[in-house]
This record gives sequence, structure tokens and C-alpha cells, in this order.
Amino acid sequence: MEYKFLGRTGVKISQLCFGTMSFGDEADEEMSFKLYHRCRDAGINFFDCANMYSTGRAETILGNLISGHRNEIVLTTKAYFPMSSDPNAQGASRYHLFNSVEDSLRRLNTDRIDIFFIHRFDDYTALEETLRALDDLVSMGKILYPAASNFAAWQVMKALGISDVHGWARFTVLQPMYNLVKRIAEVEILPMAESEELAVIPYSPLGGGLLSGKYASGAKPESGRLIRSVRYSTRYGEEWMHSTADNLKTMAEEIGVHPASLAIAWVAANPGVTAPIIGARNLGHLDAALKSLDIDMTDDLYERVSALSPTPPPATDRNEERLVNTYGPR
Repeated sequence: MEYKFLGRTGVKISQLCFGTMSFGDEADEEMSFKLYHRCRDAGINFFDCANMYSTGRAETILGNLISGHRNEIVLTTKAYFPMSSDPNAQGASRYHLFNSVEDSLRRLNTDRIDIFFIHRFDDYTALEETLRALDDLVSMGKILYPAASNFAAWQVMKALGISDVHGWARFTVLQPMYNLVKRIAEVEILPMAESEELAVIPYSPLGGGLLSGKYASGAKPESGRLIRSVRYSTRYGEEWMHSTADNLKTMAEEIGVHPASLAIAWVAANPGVTAPIIGARNLGHLDAALKSLDIDMTDDLYERVSALSPTPPPATDRNEERLVNTYGPR
């Protein structure tokens, strides 16, 4: 396992982050224990969570698992989505964020949250309110680094500008969706993150399991997110996405690796990515993800994998800017 700096924080994190969304749901406490310790044995020191995962159960399980070696773990959690029927138990208001942090600290059995994500941009709360609340939480020592998940590039830049003007703690980590069939992050988010020296820990490198080989050639397993979740089946329902998954599996078989390993290695190879978030509900899934570290992602292999799906258009309509000698960079 190699370790990388988390943006410009000076904190070193493993080149893979383990996401705990399965804890307390697809993985019971016993399996969560096994997954966690397999990750630790592999050298992973970076664990991602959220208050909404299993309605707080994932945080509780993770808090128990890190007990006794808390200072060896870089820990994230998030807030935004509803945690109850209370109308104020959601969003990114100062009110909800302060309550959420206290609840997460209790469930995680820790004195601070290393990286605290706003799980989604709040369309109804003034961004200044959210950012001031985060800065106060940093000053109080309850969170160390504010972060943003599922934000557009313009929303991140607006937030950075506000924080810089006021001298508030700025976003240091971004968590976008990114995989071989969801490449919109390449247009503005990843270039912006590199320019601003922000860490990027993308989620869903396997496309909800689509790129794991499980659904290749029209297979319809009895279980899986794409089967039981309308959200995932809608997100990954386009025919070309399934064709890409088929072709990825074929390529993986040709070079002798698991398609999940290849999909994760491709995400990790993007220069704007700090550490992909891997997830698992059993040890077999985790082992395939960990084997992504063994793949030699050469420039040639990277280009071959990239060619399996459409390259997103540039941020302007000047498509010719992708060519050379067209008034591009000097």
C-alpha cells in the first residue's frame, strides 16, 4: 500500500479508501468486522462513512471497530440527507450541521471528525451560513477539514471564494461520482481540483456493481443494487453502459485480471484522483477491489480502457481544442 498526501493538508492517506455504506445493511456486524480488518491488514487507513448509512448504524459499527487505534485512522462522515421525519433533520443549515456533528461524534465514539462532508449542495440554505458553520466547527475542534460531496465545480469554486474572502476554513476534499460510464467529473471537477490542490476521493468506481462483471452479457443476478434499487437501475440503465461493462469484462479476461480490479485501477490512474472509495459486502468483493493495486496501469492500458466509453465533451463548445495547433495552450 502506498500513501498519498490528502490535497495540501499534510495528512497521508492510503491510496484506496474503504467506504462503509454496507455496514449494518448488506454487511452485518460480523462481516463488517471481517471487512474492516482485511482492509487494515492491506494497509488501508482511510475510511469513509455518512450519518445516513443504515440510519446511523454504519457510524456505530465503525466507531466500535476503530476503538483502541483511533489515531491511526483517517475518518470521514457526512450530513445533509434526512435522518428522521423532523423537518429540520436535513440540509446544510447551521442548525442541522451542529446537531449532525454531535450525533455522529457520539455514534463514532470519537472526539473529532477528520473530514466532514456536506453530502449534497443545499439549494435552500445560504452558502455563507453553511461555510460559517463549518468554520466554527473547525475552531471548536469537532471537525478538522470541511469537504464537499456531489457538488458541481461552480458550487465548489463559489464556496472557496466565500471562504477565502472571510478567512474561513475552506473545502479540502471533494467526493464526486466517477467511473468508466460516469465521466462528467473529467470536464471541470477534476481539472478544478488539480488547480486548487483539492483532494478527490471519488465514489462508485464500479458503477453500483455494473462494472464488476456481475451484469455482463445481459446477466440478471438475483441480488444487487442494480436489481433492487430504482435509483441505481435508472442511473446505470442506458444500453451503452451495459455494452461498456461487457467490453470491460472481455478486456479484463484478456489480460488476466478481474473486471472490478481493472475498473478501480482505471479510476485511480486519473491524475486528479487521490484515492478511489472501494466498497464491499463480502470478502470476495473486497479482495477483487484490493487487487486493483497489482495492476500496472500503463499509458497504453489506460487509453484502451478509456476508449471503451465516450469521452465527455470539453467545458466549452470548442471541441477542436482537443486537437493540436488550434489556438490551444502555448
